[in-house]
Amino acid sequence: MKTGARALGLAESYVGEGGRSTLAGAVVRADRVVDDFRFSSCAVGGSDATTAAIDVWNGLDRPDVRYVLVAGVALAWYNVLDVDRLHDATGRPVLAVSFESSDGLEDAIRREFDDAAAAERLARYRALPERHAVPVNDDTVYVRSVGCDEPARIVQAFTPEGGRPDPLRVAREAARAADRYRRNPEA
Repeated sequence: MKTGARALGLAESYVGEGGRSTLAGAVVRADRVVDDFRFSSCAVGGSDATTAAIDVWNGLDRPDVRYVLVAGVALAWYNVLDVDRLHDATGRPVLAVSFESSDGLEDAIRREFDDAAAAERLARYRALPERHAVPVNDDTVYVRSVGCDEPARIVQAFTPEGGRPDPLRVAREAARAADRYRRNPEA
């Protein structure tokens, strides 16, 4: 992959105040250069994570971004992402990356939500593409992808060290910093 290839990393942070989670988008090149940031928010326990992700994409207006990487599929307490809709809106391959092995979220969704809210989340969750283990350096990540023939190569190209792709690492830090600022803008 060329060093100037760009990916948008999307990650969220919630500090436990109010009902909104910060969604940060970070444009990062394969050579680790950070190009841009954009922020949005989504409801904790809501169903608007996909809309917030699309808002970040549209606000950036970066046709040079080739890939969209998202930290997980259940942002902001089971606000389940629709990766097909995100792919359609961006016209880019979408890779949802998680960092732990899991038996899935179905039982937790059923436990946490009433029938109608659970049914909506379960339908979106069940529509997700299959998750595949991808080795990166000395770690393993789990990737669901849409519009991508070689997700392992992309994840590995954007993970020069450690086990977290740089666009997701930078987006997570940006979301956390935005939350710290919201809590205490005078600090």
